Amino acid sequence: MEYDEHSTQVVNFVAGLALGAVLGAGIALLTAPHSGRRTRRQIRRTAVDVRSQAGDRWEDLAEDVKNRVDDALDGARTRFKR
Repeated sequence: MEYDEHSTQVVNFVAGLALGAVLGAGIALLTAPHSGRRTRRQIRRTAVDVRSQAGDRWEDLAEDVKNRVDDALDGARTRFKR
């Protein structure tokens, strides 16, 4: 059960991060004090940064899942060897 809760938390975090990025970009467009070209450039940079951070977090999640599966398999092998 603990694994399911952790996975749900990570998915919720990534979804919140993506939603925040989209909302932030929209608000920035509406309230930007700079020209459209400059604003779009800043939004692109921010989007690239957010995508990179999300990718890093996704890789961390994948590594965590792999480690948990490996641990579970090792535990199962140990139990069945008896």
